[in-house]
Amino acid sequence: MDNNRKQDTALLGKASARPVILSILVNLFLAALKGVAAFFGNSNALMADAAESFSDVMSSAIVWIGIRTAVKEPDEDHPYGHGKAEPIASIAVVVFLLFTAIAIASRALGRLWHPPAVPETFTLYVLIGVIIVKEMVYRYMHKKAKNFGSTALLAEALHNRSDAITSLMAFIGILLAVVGGPKFVAADAYASIVASGIIAFNAIRIFKPALNELMDAAPPEELKEQVKKIPLKVAGVIEVEKCFLRKMGMHYLVDMHIVVDGKITVNEGHAIAHHVKDAVLNEMPIITDVLVHVEPNDMVITF
Repeated sequence: MDNNRKQDTALLGKASARPVILSILVNLFLAALKGVAAFFGNSNALMADAAESFSDVMSSAIVWIGIRTAVKEPDEDHPYGHGKAEPIASIAVVVFLLFTAIAIASRALGRLWHPPAVPETFTLYVLIGVIIVKEMVYRYMHKKAKNFGSTALLAEALHNRSDAITSLMAFIGILLAVVGGPKFVAADAYASIVASGIIAFNAIRIFKPALNELMDAAPPEELKEQVKKIPLKVAGVIEVEKCFLRKMGMHYLVDMHIVVDGKITVNEGHAIAHHVKDAVLNEMPIITDVLVHVEPNDMVITF
């Protein structure tokens, strides 16, 4: 990897990690706010929401570590780089989400057996502010995830969206309990159960793309076709026989077979392969390495 590409990768790592730091700071503040409001406002749903925000802080820290690791340069132990740290971080977020969902549901079921007092009205105002902030953070992080092509940032964005939904469920449950009185106090717990289901659903949504990346699933067909067109612009390339892409962190690695005139020398074929590699890397910064195999167009098999 040349120096310019190394610098670009380092800058990308720093830029993609900044949204996660913002998420950590926001979640710390909101978790503390919701926890205090839940304690004094006697709300199980809001306390569950606070617990979910604290889990967000832990998962955000994992995402940050994953992104910072993913952009490290290749070394002797990791010749293809450290990009897989990103989907691994995403799967760690999935685990946090599932444990959080189970904990919230368990606490809510316990409150159904032992109904608490009606929550305080002020908890509703706290939740309105929380929902607005979390939705703004989600939109910001989702945009950054698309810009950087980061599965870990996408996981973090969806985690923030799940927190906004959890807060919305808590708001509905508390509102029913406040308006309906003691007869509707169970709505607070039911809202927590619904929220736990939504959190588990979001965890499954995050898991699939992360698992695909770990298993080197094929990227979008449009990206592959875009790559295949580039070698055809290089003098000496007759066709692209094969082209495979796999995602490594926020970048892609390419393996391709090109067909050339079988009568040219090995040196000429080698030079064409280098021109193809340079062309792909120059036109598509999202690709960090290209392995080019040269095939002759008039290969004769003898027995």
